[in-house]
Amino acid sequence: MAQAHVSDADRAAELAKCDLATEMVREFPELQGIVGGLYSKAQGEPDAISDAVYDHYRPVGLDDPIPRNLIGCAVALADKLDSIVGCFAVGVVPTGSSDPFALRRAGLGIVKIILEKKLPLSLTDAIAAAAKALHANPPKRQVTSEQEKQVLEFLLERAKFVFREKEGLGYDEVNAVFRASADDLVDARRRLDALRTIRKSKNFEPLAVSFKRIRKILEKAAIAPGDGRAVKLDLFEGEAERALHTSMHAAIPRVNELKRAGKYKEALEVIAALRPDVDRFFDQVMVMVEDAAVRKNRLALLGELLREFTTIADFSEMGGEARI
Repeated sequence: MAQAHVSDADRAAELAKCDLATEMVREFPELQGIVGGLYSKAQGEPDAISDAVYDHYRPVGLDDPIPRNLIGCAVALADKLDSIVGCFAVGVVPTGSSDPFALRRAGLGIVKIILEKKLPLSLTDAIAAAAKALHANPPKRQVTSEQEKQVLEFLLERAKFVFREKEGLGYDEVNAVFRASADDLVDARRRLDALRTIRKSKNFEPLAVSFKRIRKILEKAAIAPGDGRAVKLDLFEGEAERALHTSMHAAIPRVNELKRAGKYKEALEVIAALRPDVDRFFDQVMVMVEDAAVRKNRLALLGELLREFTTIADFSEMGGEARI
């Protein structure tokens, strides 16, 4: 948002709840925001500000329009985040069918605004900003890091719902992308689009099965996903190991370059091209051998493969059963 719009957003936020504080809408709660916007316009506020006040409760559902301008979207996001973070901070968390403060609806509104406006917004940073504001102003409530994580998970669940139920994306596709990362929902949508396209290729499904198998092997060996133990080339015993290591390290810089450029489809195609070497590895190499050093080295190789190539989408979440 340009600097010139910040003061307008501040002014709209300052006026947003005046129709409540003055009891203008006490008998007609469905008019909250609407009355405030009309009175803002009548007292001479610019259209951008009065429209933002009028719209800032939107959207009240997935079929409701978002605020008509960026200022209104900013105020709506801040208002909904403040409500959700404030309620979570005092232990008011939706459970089952109980959601007296309509926090799920507020969460869906946040997701809808971000996706429709294509806002490159970090959910983690937005939640932290709401928490900071809550602590800086009365009643100066402290929000713990654990509560901030709960809010993030809450919003991510709302985003998953939108992608699955409203946009018709597969459960495994959404899970694969969100397991990689989903702090930026616009970026997550781009990765979802790329994943939907590439999964139709002949190499993708078999590779997804192999990645599922790799994750199960690492889990059984108690190897953490972020374990960065080094691979020792001198412990390779066969050509299949060397070939996988070579092709993997040839692909890593290309994949990273394409990711930085936002070319996720092309990056996934490079990863899918690893399928022959991954298949050959599993056909010719036994990972869990008796020699501890060789076994750990093979686990490190698989760990590196999983770590490097699941930042766009975690293929192990895709459909298909691993070969045992």
